[in-house]
Amino acid sequence: SVFQKLIAHAVSTQFGRDHDFISINTHEDFVKRVPIRDYEALKPYVEKVVAGKENILWPGKPIYFAKTSGTTSGAKYIPITKESMPYHVEAARNAILLYIHETGKANFVDGKMIFLQGSPILDEKNGIKLGRLSGIVAHYVPKYLQKNRMPSWETNCIDDWE
Repeated sequence: SVFQKLIAHAVSTQFGRDHDFISINTHEDFVKRVPIRDYEALKPYVEKVVAGKENILWPGKPIYFAKTSGTTSGAKYIPITKESMPYHVEAARNAILLYIHETGKANFVDGKMIFLQGSPILDEKNGIKLGRLSGIVAHYVPKYLQKNRMPSWETNCIDDWE
């Protein structure tokens, strides 16, 4: 199952060792060993990843950090792995395809489209690209959708353009 593959893949990470992933065979085992927690409780792990350490929450290093606005306790960094990035892209594609399926309208790709997103210019932290998730995902927008985007890519790159 997908669940067992994910557990097996993360068994040798610090998080996996700290939570005895080697002994997890069922959802019930997972629930017993991995308590629900907020970002603050995961922060010690995330700080290690941000510092450049490998194999903390997931094998290797993430390819991006998505930075949140941090309205409650400052900026938060969400690791985005090479394994998870395709799912972000797939979700956006599926939303477009669902719209077409539900409405029967596909001609919107010929008109102007508003892309409300963070800047696609990414910073770097310990060799890992960092930015708003929407700015990261902007790098994966298909070419046929980019041609009619508003504001333009260049405008989206201006600090505080809105």
